[in-house]
Amino acid sequence: MLCRYEIQSCFFLAYLAVTAFFISDAQGQVSPPTRLRYNVVSPDSVQISWKAPKGQFTGYKLLVTPSSGGKTNQLILQNTATKAIIQGLIPDQNYALQIIAFSEDKESKPAQGQFRIKDIERRKETSKSKVKDPEKTNANKPAPEGNLFTCKTPAIADIVILVDGSWSIGRFNFRLVRLFLENLVSAFNVGSEKTRVGLAQYSGDPRIEWHLNAYDTKDAVLDAVRNLPYKGGNTLTGLALTYILENSFKPEAGARPGVSKIGILITDGKSQDDVIPPAKNLRDAGIELFAIGVKNADINELKEIASEPDSTHVYNVADFNFMHTIVEGLTRTVCSRVEEQEKEIKGTIVASLGAPSDLVTSEVTARGFRVSWTHAPGKVEKYRVVYYPSRGGQPEEVVVDGSLSTAVLKNLMSLTEYQIAVFAIYSNAASEGLRGTETTLALPMASDLQLYDVSQSSMRAKWNGVAGATGYMILYAPLTEGLAADEKEIKIGEASTDLELDGLLPNTEYTVTVYAMFGEEASDPLTGQETTLPLSPPANLKFSDVGHSSAMLTWDPASKNVNGYRIMYVKTDGTETNEVEVGRVSTHTLKSLTSLTEYTVAIFSLYDEGQSEPLTGSFTTKRVPAPQHLEIDEASTDSFRISWKPTSSDIAFYRLAWIPLDGGESEEVVINGDADSHVIEGLLPNTEYEVSLLAVFDDESESEVVAVLGATFARTTAIPTTVTTTSTRTSKPTTAVFRTGIRNLVIDDETTSSLRVIWDISDYNVQQFRVTYLTANGDRAEEVVMVPGRQNTLLLQPLLSDTEYKVTITPIYSDGEGVSVSAPGKTLPLSAPRNLRVSDEWYNRLRISWDAPPSPTMGYRIVYKPINIPGPALETFVGDDINTILILNLFSGTEYSVKVFASYSTGFSDALTGVAKTLYLGVTNLDSYQVRMTSLCAQWQLHRHATAYRVVIESLVDGKKQEVNLGGGTPRHCFFELMPGTEYKISVHTQLQEIEGPAVSIMETTLPFPTQPPTTPSTPPPPPTIPPAKEVCKAAKADLAFLVDGSWSIGDDNFNKIISFLYSTVGALDKIGPDGTQVAIIQFSDDPRTEFKLNAYKTKETLLEAIQQIAYKGGNTKTGKAIKHAREVLFTGEAGMRRGIPKVLVVITDGRSQDDVNKVSREMQLDGFSFFAIGVADADYSELVNIGSKPSERHVFFVDDFDAFTKIEDELITFVCETASAKKVEEL
Repeated sequence: MLCRYEIQSCFFLAYLAVTAFFISDAQGQVSPPTRLRYNVVSPDSVQISWKAPKGQFTGYKLLVTPSSGGKTNQLILQNTATKAIIQGLIPDQNYALQIIAFSEDKESKPAQGQFRIKDIERRKETSKSKVKDPEKTNANKPAPEGNLFTCKTPAIADIVILVDGSWSIGRFNFRLVRLFLENLVSAFNVGSEKTRVGLAQYSGDPRIEWHLNAYDTKDAVLDAVRNLPYKGGNTLTGLALTYILENSFKPEAGARPGVSKIGILITDGKSQDDVIPPAKNLRDAGIELFAIGVKNADINELKEIASEPDSTHVYNVADFNFMHTIVEGLTRTVCSRVEEQEKEIKGTIVASLGAPSDLVTSEVTARGFRVSWTHAPGKVEKYRVVYYPSRGGQPEEVVVDGSLSTAVLKNLMSLTEYQIAVFAIYSNAASEGLRGTETTLALPMASDLQLYDVSQSSMRAKWNGVAGATGYMILYAPLTEGLAADEKEIKIGEASTDLELDGLLPNTEYTVTVYAMFGEEASDPLTGQETTLPLSPPANLKFSDVGHSSAMLTWDPASKNVNGYRIMYVKTDGTETNEVEVGRVSTHTLKSLTSLTEYTVAIFSLYDEGQSEPLTGSFTTKRVPAPQHLEIDEASTDSFRISWKPTSSDIAFYRLAWIPLDGGESEEVVINGDADSHVIEGLLPNTEYEVSLLAVFDDESESEVVAVLGATFARTTAIPTTVTTTSTRTSKPTTAVFRTGIRNLVIDDETTSSLRVIWDISDYNVQQFRVTYLTANGDRAEEVVMVPGRQNTLLLQPLLSDTEYKVTITPIYSDGEGVSVSAPGKTLPLSAPRNLRVSDEWYNRLRISWDAPPSPTMGYRIVYKPINIPGPALETFVGDDINTILILNLFSGTEYSVKVFASYSTGFSDALTGVAKTLYLGVTNLDSYQVRMTSLCAQWQLHRHATAYRVVIESLVDGKKQEVNLGGGTPRHCFFELMPGTEYKISVHTQLQEIEGPAVSIMETTLPFPTQPPTTPSTPPPPPTIPPAKEVCKAAKADLAFLVDGSWSIGDDNFNKIISFLYSTVGALDKIGPDGTQVAIIQFSDDPRTEFKLNAYKTKETLLEAIQQIAYKGGNTKTGKAIKHAREVLFTGEAGMRRGIPKVLVVITDGRSQDDVNKVSREMQLDGFSFFAIGVADADYSELVNIGSKPSERHVFFVDDFDAFTKIEDELITFVCETASAKKVEEL
């Protein structure tokens, strides 16, 4: 179980009742299970049992939850189950249990309970006197020698025992299986020239525990039985039966011709594969089969497997505790059949059966190949060709007539190595198999994938087809994070190599994968990527008829599939946002706008699939218009009429004001907005007035003031005239005349450096106009321009930006000047760009975009600089037609200050500023662990896009560095050969192809050298902590190396137990160093790692300290590679090996090696090395025997778990020290 005990929520639920899984429809309510019971089977395991409910149901749900909170673990059990074992529990932790019976659509009420291991054990202790100790029953110990049946026949046999090692057995019951096997083997006269016993264990895949020729004595076989490791897995009995036929009953495994062949199967459940053909093949090969079933075994299946008659070849017991009851009957029957078979063999003269020869394979394809051979001698009736994948699988066979010497194997898996065996079938027997291997080719894959006709919601895919394909499977999915799980699958026939993929998301990158299918098997994938088109936005946005309160928008239509448009318009200062939806039109007028306000407009196309990206633009409404054509007429001595032309329909009212030019009070009147004239009365005669008019609009905005000069007439007076005859007086009226020559002075077309002046000419007697202009605050000299009398417009430039000017126009007549007219005007500011946006962020780049200012520019200057880290400010320049730029070569995870300046002929605008940040290319949760004196480890959370990591450790004392490059899936690394008591900086750089992110660092200090606290005369010395030497080791002098398994199956907890075992074992030695025993340790997994060499330590204190600092490695199990590493690296003069000194290796492992150990172990033993092999739990005992020196009784040890090290510690120390001492004496 790959689950650490400190993780409280991790359980292992072992299903004990493995039987056929029958499913039937539930009828009515499902009854709940009853009579929950608990039994402690180990310090961390509890067996749960219950009584099955009545009626039909499908199975059970078993739920286990820690009462203190945590993950609920669930197991689905078959409807025939009545027991389950829960492992990995905390003894003092309370657990809540629920068992629910269910059918297809109904569930029972739960049977509920709570338990705690300590409470169960306490209750067990109180009732101990009433319950027999199972360890003392006959079921749990071999039968006494005097009571055990012994086979006395001189006949011999080759017996192969096939043991079910599936999870349903359980470790507790597997011990009972070992006792049964011990009693079974004890009944026969076992030896190399007597009856031979081999054993294979199976679950999901079978394995040979030992062959028939592995052991020469009964004691050696019994020792192997006692140390048989428990395998675990599923129940594939058919595969296992074929496996022993192909591997156990053959000469190289110890099978002898002319000797009885017996096969004994032990299983506790129904097989998950077919057993009938494999069993028949074994029986046809002359092997007599016995089948033993326990608990839930299928009696009918046992009968199909066993030889006839069933009464003597099939055994079935209700529980493992009762297996001892069938030992005598089984051994008597086997003994009798061995004797009978020997008579049959000797009484039948059979010609020597020759096997076929010269196996040749040809015509290899991905789906098959041809097998050919040379005929076997004699009259062969048939040839049977058996084949199966080397990595495991159901064997299949082809039978051909005896006259043929070739067969074609079809429907094979591609790129797979197959084991092949050809048997010659005679009339009454079969030959040995002619064996070989062949590997099929890879399935041909489609080629030249093209993705084309891409639209917003579809694309087409086409490819070159593959001959022989039965069809194609196409998978396609969006690459966008969060949508990748939305994968779709299409299967088409072999005739189609072009199809449309529809229902896609717009503007989304898709990966498309094409598999060529050959039946149910798929070729390697052919993959392509393409991005769907975005939903088409409208184009060519234009603004026209822009007034003070309205503007017309026009655009080019987006697509014929568009449903309409959504128009958003917002005041650029963000104070007001409006939205309107329109149909399939291409023009729209915005109304009720605010004058002299900049608006940003975004138009979205609306589709069934959603809306497009926006088409944006901006405009500024005009100033509310002033009244035009302001004129004075109908003047009299005390009044005149003012008339004008209205300029808009939304004028609320007018303010009309007048004041005498020679001084006096101003008067004002408010006039209705629909008026276009007004008579001013009560004026002074013969007086010039300035009359001004402004319009006030519905939104309370005011127009510019327009002004005109006018004068009233003088009163009529009499001028006396003298005549010689009479005297009369007459009066002649006179009128004061003022010449204006100008009306409707307007200043518009403002830019950042110019203003345009326009006026109407009201008197064509004007010869010239004098135009003067100066800044309103008078900080610049007045400029004068003379314009001909027929010209009524003038462009003033160059002017200062964002500056108010007063412009005055004076008409010049032949006899003098007319009345001047003035108006204010203001140049535009150097407007900055608007609406800075950041997009397309990546680890080393990002894109910025902006909206152009209302004033024409010469281009844009972009300046960017990192905010929180040192770095220069960088800048670039783009033209005036560009409003977006991709900034490259940035630091990852870094905030940048971004400024965009608009460039004008007179300078730069203010900056449009913002902050942009690249994605963070760095690990998280960096932490240290397993900090030792000379080593430490670091671990981190993987980055999702990382392709590699560069990890650096630097001493902060002397600056020395170590650096390593790791794959993108590696979350941890350990550093060795460090200095004790030194602070180190560990930095992890995440790499994405050529990009490397910033360092993520932590500080950690290695453990210091152990120091003893100072003592004073008044303080007694501390008790010694170094274990004393054992008497048997005082004479030992050797070069001793420990090879310690550090694979993942060990786990942190158990590795600490190994360290404690090494500490105790090494502590038993006497003198350490060149004058005594030198010790080295290698930890191995995929690769061996030298923890320290033979000459590394010269005192027991420093050696034991170094052992305690060893860090757990992790990985797979390569024992052979570690032994070879010891020979090449440890046992050299440079590493401290001494001549004439015993060389001893102790190998500790918990599993079968994934490489060969036999050759290197044998070679080193021949060179004088002594090997001790210690196996734990699931170690392969036969492999331990091959590693260990002879005799195995002294050199091979096996324990069920790591807590059992104490059982072998004293014996191992004794044998190791005796080996060293004895060899030393021999050398003397």
